[in-house]
This record gives sequence, C-alpha cells and structure tokens, in this order.
Amino acid sequence: MPSPLPSPLSALTIERGCKLRELNSFGLPALAHTLVRIRSDADVRRVLDHPELGRSPKLVLGGGSNLVLTRDPQAVVLRVEVMGRRLVEARDDAWIVEFGAGEPWHDAVAWTLDQGWPGLENLGLIPGTVGGAPVQNIGAYGIELADRFESLDAVDLVTGRSVTLSAKACAFGYRDSVFKQGGFGGLAGKSLITRLRLRLPRPWQPVRGYLDLERRMAETGNPEPDARTLFDWVCAIRRTKLPDPALLGNVGSFFKNPIVSAEQCRDITGRDPHLVHYPLPDGRYKLAAGWLIDACGWKGKSIGGAGVYERQALVLVNRGGATGAEVVMLARAIQQSVYGRFGIRLEPEPVIV
Repeated sequence: MPSPLPSPLSALTIERGCKLRELNSFGLPALAHTLVRIRSDADVRRVLDHPELGRSPKLVLGGGSNLVLTRDPQAVVLRVEVMGRRLVEARDDAWIVEFGAGEPWHDAVAWTLDQGWPGLENLGLIPGTVGGAPVQNIGAYGIELADRFESLDAVDLVTGRSVTLSAKACAFGYRDSVFKQGGFGGLAGKSLITRLRLRLPRPWQPVRGYLDLERRMAETGNPEPDARTLFDWVCAIRRTKLPDPALLGNVGSFFKNPIVSAEQCRDITGRDPHLVHYPLPDGRYKLAAGWLIDACGWKGKSIGGAGVYERQALVLVNRGGATGAEVVMLARAIQQSVYGRFGIRLEPEPVIV
C-alpha cells in the first residue's frame, strides 16, 4: 500500500502510486498516480486550491461498483469517504434521512429498517456507495432511487462551491442522471456528491408487484410481507442471481434493459415468442437484456479472463486476471451479436474509463 504523503494544505491526505484493483468491484488492475481521500466538502476545496492538483483533471471514485478501468487513469482520483447517517426530519407524510456519500449503500438500507423507517427494502444488496446511487439512479424490484429522492449536496469541481440539487435538477432517467451526462448542462466529471437525503413515505406502502417477489409470496403463503421480510427476500433473490464481487469480480448488471416501441416488441416476439418483456405506462416495452444475451449463446462464454456469468447472462465477471480491455472486448462482441439477431443496441451501465 502506498504511504500517505504530507500535503502543503492541512488535513488533506494525498497518496502516490495507489493500486486500484481493490478499489473497483471488477477487480481490474490500474494504478492511480495520485489519489486523494475526500472526507468533507472542505477537502474538495483543498484539492482545488492545491498548487499541483487544482488544475488537473479529476476522477471521482466511490465504491468502484459501476466502473470499468481499461488503463491507468491520468486524472487525480478523488476517493469519496464522506460518512454519516441521521434522521433529518420526521414528518407526518415521510421520514427524511441523510447519508454521507461514502456510506455503503446496503448498510444504509439495513440501517433505515433497523430504525423502523421502511421504504428502501427493495433496494437491498445493491453494491456501491450512497454517493453513487443518484449517479446511476439505481433501481431494483419495482423501485428506483428517484422514487425515494429528496435532495443531495455536491461540490463543483471547478469553483469549489457547494450546491443542493433537487430531483428535477438531477434529471433522473432509467439508470441515468445529470451526473452521467456530458456537454452543456451535464455534470459528468464536473461535481462530487457529498451527501444524499431520501424521503421514505408514511404510511409505508409495500412494492411487491415484481415477478420474483410474487413467486416468494406464493411459495411462502405470505401475501402481505412486511418491510423486513421483503428486504430478506430481495437479498436472497439477488444472491441466487448475482455473484458476490468479493469472490468473483463484477459490476452487477452490465447492460441496461433496452426500451423499445410496441411495434418493435411485436416484431421481435413474432420471431421469438419467448422474449421476456414488460409493458411500460407510456406504451413502450422494456426487454430483458439478459434474455437477449442468453438467446445469442453467450452465457458461460469468456474472452480472456472476462466472462459471462453462468447464472445470469446480464452479468460479466472477472474469472481471474481479467483486464479492462478484455471486458470491453467481450461487451462489444455481445453487443454485436444481439444487434445482429434482434436489431437491438445494448447500452452498458458502468462507466468505462
């Protein structure tokens, strides 16, 4: 491990030659020439005021669970370690809870349930940190982060100014937000999230219309599970489908489920009637990307050390010694296969650096 170097600005920890293999859930090799641990808004401003680092490009790193490293980053890596969890307000209609961006997401979900504040149970066992949740607008089993979002605090990586953003300002979409968008109005690479506030509605209303949860209700004879039971079910289901990153490197679902028009869906199901698809309120359909990949014969296949998980074709894994280049090569080969057979372009979920 690299040893911290003294900084010319007090309270700032700078590390040189930091290996990133243990800091990304895919376990991909990369070396950061400079890494700074960010534990407060003030730390960000100290970096920006630093005579050496201030003008350098920045790469924000949380839990590394949505990142594919294909090379050594040339940017200064800002490792987000802002901690803290608290109840901001108990309203008649909601609990407002706040977390530091460096808190592990799953631990945050479990903590709210321990406190008696349900609402996040469907999002259990999602890897990564709280700060990464709004970037990706994480979602699972019928709930997206946007459904529980109140506001967040971020620091501008140019001016150092702290801002509070509403849901509208975050421009949430399917696995998308303003933090993934470049160009005018986008905040990709332009800000660092430090705190997140969530709104947990009162009274609690369960979200249990997802097929896997309906099966659990039928199997257990429990048609009205409480929040803790739903949380336990979600965690158990995820464990059967997704590998533990600590044992088999991965970033969870690698591709977004494509959304197509009703006409496109009819065309595909006319040729492949077993296509797994879900109707959306606007008349379009969401297709199961894992089914498309499996139908093209990729489940269990590998390129170098990168492979497609045997239990879920939507997940790419590091079978040992994989490089970022091999992961990208595998992903592109899958995209070409799916497009060639179905005319559907799969879009990766993780950020590729």
